Amino acid sequence: MATDSSLLNSELELQQQEELYQQLLLQTMGNMQTENPESKVIRPLPGICVKTLSLPGKEKIFVNICQSHSVPLPPELSREELVELLQSEDPSGYRVPMSLGEPHTEIDNSSRGCTAYDVVINQEFFQKCQKDPLFQQFVILVSLEGLENKYNLELSRDWKVLKNRTFLGSVSEQNIRTKSRPVIQELQLQESFTATARRPEFTLLVEPPAGDPEYLIAEIKLPGVPSSRSLVLDVGEDQLVLTARPSLFHLDIFHPFFVDQEKSVAQYNNSTQILTVTMPVRSS
Repeated sequence: MATDSSLLNSELELQQQEELYQQLLLQTMGNMQTENPESKVIRPLPGICVKTLSLPGKEKIFVNICQSHSVPLPPELSREELVELLQSEDPSGYRVPMSLGEPHTEIDNSSRGCTAYDVVINQEFFQKCQKDPLFQQFVILVSLEGLENKYNLELSRDWKVLKNRTFLGSVSEQNIRTKSRPVIQELQLQESFTATARRPEFTLLVEPPAGDPEYLIAEIKLPGVPSSRSLVLDVGEDQLVLTARPSLFHLDIFHPFFVDQEKSVAQYNNSTQILTVTMPVRSS
């Protein structure tokens, strides 16, 4: 696999920097072993019930979009920004945290069997969607796409929100992550800052500098970002996506290694305003 030499620095220029990264690796790996379990059981509140069809069989599908404060709040998004997002070439750049439950068999009003899915989103964001039909349509669309991707489905976009039903079946408990991965550790707070979205400066380093890489380390400079609460980070096998709300920075890059997403960790230092993401490289 070819590497991009402009992104990777094969040597740490100063011995002091090398020692710093060694300490960081030991610290982050130690944190992973001693942290509390990163999931918990919640019982969400009913919200809206959406009726649609699976394709091509046209079987009835019901999607219960529920609400809970335990699900993270997505980045701040105005109606104008949502319109621009829906008109953009890549609306998937905005992510809505959600918990997708397992399918369960229910009985519809015609006493016929059907399949229902439970989707849980942040309660505050759900209330925002209830006040604006455009946001409601958006969250329904995102929910359908999430179910399609997770369960290999094809769902009709000709849906209907049931007026007199907030949930089909009974509200079930769900096991959700209490922390998004990788964990972003907050060190201290600063005053908020607002600016237009832009691509931040970043550096990718491999550790150790020579031989087979064990870790890929991303250092991302985020001047003006108030705290880790402003960051939404998604680490893929060969991709890193970062958004600093409200539209401060946006970074979407591919890197030349396959990393372990579950064991990746991140740390935001408010003093230096640098986000460090440590990603274990999978052996080939």
